[in-house]
Amino acid sequence: MSGQALRRRGLAFLRARWRVVGRLCGWSVLETGQAFLVGYAPARALDDGFLAGRTPLGLAWLGVAAVGVVVGAYGTGRVYRAVAELVEPLRDRLVERVVERGVREADRGALSGLTQQVEIARDTFAGLVLVSRSFVFTAAGALAGLCSLAPVLLLVVGPPLAAGVLLFAASLRPLARRQEAFLRADEALAERLGTVCPGLRDITAAGAEHQVAADTGELLDRERDAARSLARWSVPRVAALAVGGQLPLVLLLLTAPWLLSHDVTPGALLGALSYVTQSLLPALRDLVHGLGTSGSRLAVVLRRLAPATAPEPAAGAPTEKTTDITEPAPALALRCVTFAYGAAATPVLDRLDLVVPQGGHLAVVGPSGVGKSTLTALVAGLLRPGSGDVRVCGHPVPGPEAARRRVLVPQEAYVFTGTLAENLGLLRPDPVPEAELLAAAEAVGLTPVLEALGGPDSVLDPAALSAGERQLVALTRAYLSYAPLALLDEATCHLDPAAEERAERAFAARPGGTLVVVAHRLSSARRAKRVLVMDGPRTAYGTHERLLNGSAQYRDLVGGWAAASQPALALRDADGVDAVAGPGLAGDGRHVVAHGPMGQMQTPGDLGDGGTLRRQG
Repeated sequence: MSGQALRRRGLAFLRARWRVVGRLCGWSVLETGQAFLVGYAPARALDDGFLAGRTPLGLAWLGVAAVGVVVGAYGTGRVYRAVAELVEPLRDRLVERVVERGVREADRGALSGLTQQVEIARDTFAGLVLVSRSFVFTAAGALAGLCSLAPVLLLVVGPPLAAGVLLFAASLRPLARRQEAFLRADEALAERLGTVCPGLRDITAAGAEHQVAADTGELLDRERDAARSLARWSVPRVAALAVGGQLPLVLLLLTAPWLLSHDVTPGALLGALSYVTQSLLPALRDLVHGLGTSGSRLAVVLRRLAPATAPEPAAGAPTEKTTDITEPAPALALRCVTFAYGAAATPVLDRLDLVVPQGGHLAVVGPSGVGKSTLTALVAGLLRPGSGDVRVCGHPVPGPEAARRRVLVPQEAYVFTGTLAENLGLLRPDPVPEAELLAAAEAVGLTPVLEALGGPDSVLDPAALSAGERQLVALTRAYLSYAPLALLDEATCHLDPAAEERAERAFAARPGGTLVVVAHRLSSARRAKRVLVMDGPRTAYGTHERLLNGSAQYRDLVGGWAAASQPALALRDADGVDAVAGPGLAGDGRHVVAHGPMGQMQTPGDLGDGGTLRRQG
């Protein structure tokens, strides 16, 4: 990402949180008052109090300075709270980008980005806001104090302070470039050592010590050169601090006789020295060390966490090679897919073939731990098959094209601190129009939660939401995405059956949408057009009715669902599963009934009395 794009995104981030920025500036005004009083009050105490023989007045002015310090400390405490309101949303945004790169695009560096680099960005951004804000408001208070004491003091303090700030600003860009070069050299060395160290015995056995040592030594030399270059560009920071912070103090002392002869009082001179030593010099030191180190590191880390977006293709230009086909590619296709958690482990999927057409609705069922979530992880690109091919809308998985065409909603829904609209529009490149957002909330069933929270602009506290409310937010977010294939991995497990049905029907009715749902209730399987039954190497595929008649696995599963959900059902329950089988039991000759021990199923014509299941008149 270029520096211009980084600045543009930074300004957009601050504009979207202008209320927080306003509060931050408001509390910082108290620090401006403190910086003003730190020189003005001692000057008045000396001139109007002690030198004039009015000791009580002098002590009163010193008391005013003490009150200013206390009030400033209170404002500083509120400043930290406002800074946290800026920093945490930035961290959430960066985590979102890292997850998008790592999960959707199979970026192997995502773990480092999620742990180390995001925390570096979070801490350095907080430090950057604090030191830059402190310098601006402290300098404003100190310069206003100098002007109120004697305007001529600005001629002594102002020019060197401005020169020091300009010198420091000029060194920021080359410093950031060398900081980035050092980080790259350090990462290259770490990657090389991570490869070499585990293979030291093989290197020795092959006699390749000299070659490996030469290659590694070259990387060490690059890091050393980068570190030296970075250290050399630390010199301008020291010079800027000397010119902007130390030189005004020297000039005040050198020009003291001239100032006193030009109507500058001893108190005003003392106040000017206080402004330089107690306000300007500490603020400039914090700015130079904080912005010089943290600022350059922040710029580097942000460029690495938020890489430039690929340019959009020109109008009418083909985005990829096309072939002359008469039928669109299926929404999901698995060809002879095998996957196992380890070379010696039993395969969870064994040569699985599966095709889900565009607009299809598939329910995946099976016992716990049989591989249903593994299947969705393979489709999402989170796992790679040991053999076989997975494609989404004709694009290989993993890959960026396939990632853009599918959305995965897991059991544990992710909700971040921010507005409800920001959470719901997370998977959209641009803000979602409010009318579309409200329509999606109504379709999925989020409207009662939305109204209770106070509308789309309400700020969410993830810890204050129930598990079901978080799932509704995640489901509506996925519904609003442009991805045609939706993968719901038990994403409705915390919803009641009515809310689950509403959400699933909404996804099934999306124009051009395809739904794959890992079912945990019988009703989900009954609503689906097709059902995939998984049980290790044994799989079955078909409609609900066909599987009831032809798959013992599915009949066992249906019986377990019915027994777990309603152990004492009345005859002819809503799912068409009778609770007890016996002689003369009423039925329609088609549905499965329970008979014998819990979980054992029998089909029509196989009842305990040897009779058949037929409707009684």
